[in-house]
Amino acid sequence: MVLLDTCVLIHASLTADRLGKQAADTIANGLQNKSLACSDISLREIAMLISRGRLKPDADSAFFIQQVVLAFSLTIFPITPLIAVLSADDTLFYHKDPCDRIIAATALHNSIPLITSDSRLQRIPGLITIW
Repeated sequence: MVLLDTCVLIHASLTADRLGKQAADTIANGLQNKSLACSDISLREIAMLISRGRLKPDADSAFFIQQVVLAFSLTIFPITPLIAVLSADDTLFYHKDPCDRIIAATALHNSIPLITSDSRLQRIPGLITIW
């Protein structure tokens, strides 16, 4: 299992050429093995980007998100109490973005790698990242 951050999920869906080679290879492998996942907060982020006009897929947000989940056979990890507490640990996280904290905490809690190009997330101790 591997977790995709929100930007990676968007790029994989709309602009796959923007993915790093290792990220693209890992996603291709994950598609074959049905071992791709995301945090539920990523779905909210995508919906917000669409509603604010910052992301313009050729579909409404509900349909687009449903198609992404189906196309990648995503396992969707919910925010559990332990993930919420971990994401609030200021000694672990270098930045204040609550969504990124939840995504990273989800990967840490589930002991799975995170596909991300975010250098702030790549510096989190104990978090295995792929790009």
